[in-house]
Amino acid sequence: MTAGAKSIFLILSPIIFLVMGWYTYHQLMPMMDEKIYGAFYGGMTAALATALGATPVLFSQQYSQKTYTILLGFGAGVMLAACSFSLIIPGLQLARTGGLGSFNSAVVVGSGIVLGALLMLFMDRYIPHEHFDKGREGPDSAAFKRVWLFVIAITLHNLPEGLSIGLAFAGANFMSAQALAMGISIQDIPEGMVVAVALRAIGYSRVGSFSLSVLSGLVEPLAALLGILLVGFNPALLPIGLGFAAGAMLFVISHEIIPESHRGGRERYATTGLVVGFVLMMFLDTTV
Repeated sequence: MTAGAKSIFLILSPIIFLVMGWYTYHQLMPMMDEKIYGAFYGGMTAALATALGATPVLFSQQYSQKTYTILLGFGAGVMLAACSFSLIIPGLQLARTGGLGSFNSAVVVGSGIVLGALLMLFMDRYIPHEHFDKGREGPDSAAFKRVWLFVIAITLHNLPEGLSIGLAFAGANFMSAQALAMGISIQDIPEGMVVAVALRAIGYSRVGSFSLSVLSGLVEPLAALLGILLVGFNPALLPIGLGFAAGAMLFVISHEIIPESHRGGRERYATTGLVVGFVLMMFLDTTV
């Protein structure tokens, strides 16, 4: 395969996957339960937002470190607010509505948070993957090509976001779930750019960086469907499920995003982005 044909293939492959996803969605829409429909729609929107954010890497060589840091901080802020206003607080409210007192509600949701974080810790420890700056982690990864290690790392990062969307739509507040999906999609635009820029910075081509970034977003609609199918038809599991998604997201924020954004003495830019992202998501979740 020539270099030109390979570039075209790398660009078209993720786009074809997205188009097929949207086509499948519209074909199945009449047969879907409203909640499943919403979860898949929210996940696909997030995947498209990731693709949109990655697009500029096809036309630009690089971004400034300040821009990169602000975008990371912004993403962390959106995810922190989503954990608070879209997952933890609704989980507590659902538990109390189900007859649990304040203490027992906190125990249930808190247990979910711990379990979600533990799962991400387990995956981070035992699944080989590679971070942009920290290098390879997990068991011996010599047998894996480096590109797939990055794909696994990005997938681990996006999995909690997709689960959060699915679990939010499994709840009773459809508007709140839409706000969460919108907030994650907004966050995924700079995230897609960050992933593509980081891949570009370590030597991947523009086309390869774009394609891997787009493919990384496709885990979100799948995870959204997984989340709603696991607990969506058993309301009793929703409080711990929402806590589980929040815990997984909190792990990613603390373990990946914030440390990365604070490298090189750029804490002020990262914190500015975090505050802006947090406030934006708070408005989306409390006023939409």
